[in-house]
Amino acid sequence: MYILGVSCFYHDSAVALLKDGQLVAAAMEERFTRLKNDNGFPAHAIDFCLRKAGITGKDLDYAVFYEKPFVKFERILLNTLSSFPRSRDVWREAMFVWLPQKLWIKTLLQNYLKIDPQRLLFCDHHMSHAASAFYCSPFDEAAILTIDGVGEWTTTTMGRATANWNGNGTNQIILTEEQRFPHSIGLLYSAFTAFLGFKVNEGEYKVMGMAPYGQPRFEDKVRKLIQVEEDGSFRLNMDYFAFHYSATHTYNQRFIELFGEPRTPSDDFFTMATNPERAGEKSAMERNQYYADVAASIQAVTEDALLKMARHLHQTTGLKKLAMAGGVALNSVANYRILRETPFEEVYIQPAAGDDGGALGAALWVYHSVLNKPREMILKDAYWGEEYGEGEIRAFLEGSGIRYEYIADDNRLLDQVVDSITKGQVVGWFQGRFEWGPRALGNRSILADPRRSEMKNIVNTKIKYREPFRPFAPVVLTECAPDYFEFPDVANHYPPRFMLMVSPVKPDKRTVIPATTHEGGTGRLQAIDYQTNPRYYEVIRRFGQATGVPVLLNTSFNLRGEPIVSSPANAWHTFSNSGLDLLAIGPFLVRK
Repeated sequence: MYILGVSCFYHDSAVALLKDGQLVAAAMEERFTRLKNDNGFPAHAIDFCLRKAGITGKDLDYAVFYEKPFVKFERILLNTLSSFPRSRDVWREAMFVWLPQKLWIKTLLQNYLKIDPQRLLFCDHHMSHAASAFYCSPFDEAAILTIDGVGEWTTTTMGRATANWNGNGTNQIILTEEQRFPHSIGLLYSAFTAFLGFKVNEGEYKVMGMAPYGQPRFEDKVRKLIQVEEDGSFRLNMDYFAFHYSATHTYNQRFIELFGEPRTPSDDFFTMATNPERAGEKSAMERNQYYADVAASIQAVTEDALLKMARHLHQTTGLKKLAMAGGVALNSVANYRILRETPFEEVYIQPAAGDDGGALGAALWVYHSVLNKPREMILKDAYWGEEYGEGEIRAFLEGSGIRYEYIADDNRLLDQVVDSITKGQVVGWFQGRFEWGPRALGNRSILADPRRSEMKNIVNTKIKYREPFRPFAPVVLTECAPDYFEFPDVANHYPPRFMLMVSPVKPDKRTVIPATTHEGGTGRLQAIDYQTNPRYYEVIRRFGQATGVPVLLNTSFNLRGEPIVSSPANAWHTFSNSGLDLLAIGPFLVRK
């Protein structure tokens, strides 16, 4: 049985394909079109998934969309009418975008896939999130928490789920509590994302990266915008926001009167912690410190709200395990606090927790919740994208006139890569199938020496061409993670596999891996074992043998503003337009 899940027309369009309950392929459309956060119809991703399975659209048993467009349009229409005439721009956008395209997703899918319309289904947005979390997890039973900007009407849900393993029992997800638009933690965080000069639905992780450079001095001001109860329910003070009536602005003049002028996106961000050599630029540094303090304040309030939700959910369900999804579930700092500071003993978050993961969740919902098929899968890794064989890579290199070294002995190639890293070179690492979700987890990564404090600045400014405050992730051998990170029993938790929790670095190791230790002494670790990714594991193990430090700096293989590379051509483009020293692509090495 083949089931295709599709998400599109908001942001991060994506597709996932199941065969008899097992994931075959999953990919975001941006990886093929090279348009970051591409929200268009995911034709390329559909074609890839079908090609990977060796089928056509006619062979599908079901195709399912990750939300209900007419219900979402109802929310937009009613909200627009209630705030007219201020909302006239939203109305205009709805007419130009929804009427010709977004309302007709069923027709678009039917025509593209050549599928019987009776086999086209629609899943509620937050149910897609919930299914993506629970049905990918190893749990028999779990509490459910989904949090994002907004789906149709819902912005947050809580509930519980049970599993049918091996034909014993019933698959069931029951969402018992919800918050509705316009009250949204995700939209609150996005308002501050825009205020701090970053792009909404893309730059939220930059706010999280900026926060450690500040102090939460303005929590009292942020709490004027949101009231959070002890049970985690909350209400926004809509007097400060514009997202419910504006097509272009998330906050209004009253917000500016409270927090001051927004940060100019093109301005350099630097503080005494990031660039002490610029201490003479006192005015700019003070201004940046203010913005860092604002970022720390919204992060603190968000964490507090999520902790209250999780504690309430544990109290009402009595369960020990929690499955989370939605864009806010990518807040890796908050995730670690939920694991460590609430009664939940395990937390599962699948790697594509945002809207892209809704495609996978919708497909799993059909297979398990609608058809009650037994659970077949635990999502243990993120390598579900396109891959390129040795012949394809060689054809590209030779066809492009690129000089390369072919190394048939993989041990010798790995040793050369490690030797380059220990000498201070930065490596573009390309192997296997590209990752599902927003994180580079070892198949499309940039690797460097974490022991060199200067490496953070080198990779940020000379290779990624991005803001100098942006942190990098440490990838560590799972068995060595307890030596470097204060993450008890790390091997038995899934979020560290997907780089979805930030934990403290042990005090005596912070100077050992300074390039991956964040301001405040933490790291967004990826713990890797041999079974999950043998070749990636071996690079780190050999680096550890050579240096005594089984940790590497890992960041996504892309230039600023571009999606993570997918193909050999993308890898060469990034390599040749950056300060990368070595490209390790399959069994080939390319040097400058």
